[in-house]
Amino acid sequence: MRRRDNKGENEKFERRMLDEMSKIWDDSQSFYFSPSGDLTNSQQRQWIIQQKEIMTLQEQPEYKAPPLWKKLDHRFFWNQHMLKDVISHDTEMANFWILPIIQGFVQVETCKVDLGRFDRTREAMEPVFETFVLTLISRRSRFRAGTRYNRRGVDEDGKVANYVETEQIISYLDHRVSFVQVRGSVPVFWSQPGIKYRPPPRIDKGPAETHDAFEKHFNEELATYGHICIINLVEQTGREKVIADIYTENVCEFSCPDLTYCLFDFHEYCRGMHFENVSILLTHILDVINEQKFCWLDKQGRICLQFGVFRVNCIDCLDRTNVVQTAIAKTVMEIVFTKLGLIAPEKPVPVNIRNAFQLLWANNGDAISRQYAGTNALKGDYTRTGERKFSGLMKDSVNSASRYYQGRFRDAERQAAIDLMLGNPIPEEIFSGNETSFTEDITASAEQVKHVIEDSKKLLLPDPAEPANPTDTDMDVILLLTRNFYCVAWYDDEADRVSHYQYVPLEDITLIEIGQMQLSSNSLFKTTKSQLSFCIRIYYQQRDDNGQMEPGYFHIFRSANLRFFNNLAVAITSEEEAIESVKYICEAFLGLRDELEVQRVARMERKKSKIPREIRGHEASSSLLNLPAHIPRNFSDKSLSKVSNTMGLLKR
Repeated sequence: MRRRDNKGENEKFERRMLDEMSKIWDDSQSFYFSPSGDLTNSQQRQWIIQQKEIMTLQEQPEYKAPPLWKKLDHRFFWNQHMLKDVISHDTEMANFWILPIIQGFVQVETCKVDLGRFDRTREAMEPVFETFVLTLISRRSRFRAGTRYNRRGVDEDGKVANYVETEQIISYLDHRVSFVQVRGSVPVFWSQPGIKYRPPPRIDKGPAETHDAFEKHFNEELATYGHICIINLVEQTGREKVIADIYTENVCEFSCPDLTYCLFDFHEYCRGMHFENVSILLTHILDVINEQKFCWLDKQGRICLQFGVFRVNCIDCLDRTNVVQTAIAKTVMEIVFTKLGLIAPEKPVPVNIRNAFQLLWANNGDAISRQYAGTNALKGDYTRTGERKFSGLMKDSVNSASRYYQGRFRDAERQAAIDLMLGNPIPEEIFSGNETSFTEDITASAEQVKHVIEDSKKLLLPDPAEPANPTDTDMDVILLLTRNFYCVAWYDDEADRVSHYQYVPLEDITLIEIGQMQLSSNSLFKTTKSQLSFCIRIYYQQRDDNGQMEPGYFHIFRSANLRFFNNLAVAITSEEEAIESVKYICEAFLGLRDELEVQRVARMERKKSKIPREIRGHEASSSLLNLPAHIPRNFSDKSLSKVSNTMGLLKR
C-alpha cells in the first residue's frame, strides 16, 4: 500500500479503513469458523482427503496427518493474509493459533417429517415422525473479492468476481447427502463504469487476452469439480447482449466435452413476475441433474459421489441466480428424500420441510447479496415463499435504490477495506477521499430513463409490449401502453420511493382530452410557479358495488423533457416539441382504439378525479391500486407505508 506524504491524510485514511473493516467484521454477520471442523471443504472433498490419508498411513505407518488448516481449500480461507506471520512459523505451537474463517453463509435447521405410519404400541395411534437436519453452507472466494461495481468479470489468473460455492447437506440417521453448486461472474474482462442507474456493461480487453483468462478459469473449475454445466441467465437482447454474446463465443472456442452450456434468458421467460417458468429450464436440465448425482456417505463409506456442478450466473450473480439455484436444489432434495425413504415417489415435499428449505435459501441469497451489493437479494419473496407478491416488488424497489446508493457513495471505501484484509494493492485515488461530483447531462439522464422504463415493463407487464413515453420531467410517473390496457406507475422523486401503480383496461377509457392547463406549485407536477402546459387527460370508468360502470375517473399527463424516436432518447428543447410529444401519446392510444373520442380544448378545466375504489382515506398515496390477477393482494397499507418510509431514508 502506497503511503502519501501528508501525515494528516494518512491518519484520516487509516481511520476510515479501520471503521470500514470494523463494520465488515462486526455488522455484516458474514463470517464463520469452526475450531474442530472444516468449513472450507465440501463433504465430498473432506471424504477424498480422508481416504488419501488412510492410504498414505497404510503405506507409511509413521505418517502423521497435517493440522486441519493445511487441509483447507485455500480459495475460501479468508483470513489467510491476516495470519501470514503466524503461518510462516510453521510450528506445532503456531498451529493452535491458526483458525480459518470463511465469508459466506451457514444455517442449520432440524426438521421433522411425517412418514405416514402410526405407532401401534400407543393407544392413541400417534403418527411416526423422523428427524433430519438440513444445512446450507456458502463459501465466498477470497480471490477477486469485493463489491459489485468494483469487481466484475475475470482477472489475468482466471479468478472471477462474486465466486461462491454453495453446499446443501441433508443428514438423516447415518446418512449425509451433499449437493454442491457454484456461482461466479461471467469469466471475461468486463466492467460497468459510470455513476448511472444500471450502467451498460463494457468489454475491457481483446479476444486473445479474454480467452486466455477464460481457459484458465474453466481449466481450474474442471480440475476441481469435473463436468461443468453452465447456466447463463443474462438477457440475450438489450444492454446485457454484449455479455451473452462474448460468453457464448468463448464457450464455443473452448470446445470442451466436459462443458455443457445452457443459455436461459430469465427476464424473457419469467416476464411479468412469472418466476414459476423456471420449471422450463429444470425440464431441460433434469438429465444433467441425474447424471451429476450428489455425494452420499454413510458409516460404511461412500454410496455415490457428485460428478460435476452447475455453474449459474446472471449479471450480478445474485437475484436471478438465487431463484435458479434454489429451484435446482429443491429438485435434488426431492430426489434425495425419495432415496432415503422420507417421502414416497411422486409425492410433494411436506409443507413444513418446504418452508424450512425456502427459509434457508432465501437467507442465503440475502447474505450473499449483502456481501456483494450491500442489500438483501431482489426476488427474495419468491425464494422464501414460492410466490411472487406485491410486497416483494416493493421491497425490490427499496433494495434497488439502496444498491445504487451503496455503489455510488460507499463501495469504494468498502472495496479498499476488503483489499487491505486480503493483502491486495489499494488504488491511489482512494487515499484522497475525494468524491466525484454527481452531475449528468441530458444524454445520461435519457439513458437512465430508458433503463427505468425497461425495468418497469418487465416487472409489470405479463406479455411483451412496447413502452410509451416517460410522463414527467423528473420521471415521477411512467406510462406503459399495451394492446389491452395501460399502466401508470407513480414514483415519489423527493422521498425516493415507489408509491403505487394502476392498470386500466383500454375498453374502460371513455374520453381523451388534450389542451393547455394552468399548473401551480402545489400541483401534481411540482412546478415552481403558475404556468400553462400542454396536457393530455384520459377519462376512464370503474365498476361500482352494484356492478355498474361509474364514470368520473381520469389521469393527467404532460410532456417529459425527452421523448423516444425509434427507441432512441431525444431531448425536448421547445414548447412545440413538447406539444408534439403529447399528441404522439394521444395517437398511440387511437392506434389501439380508433373509436375513442378525442376532444381538443383551448384551456383544460382544473378538477379532481374520483378516487379509485382500491384507494381509501388520506393514505391513498401509499395504497395498492388495481393489481393484475397474477399478483397476490397480500400487502396492507400499513406495511407498504413502512417500506416507503424505509426507502425515504436513502440519500440521493
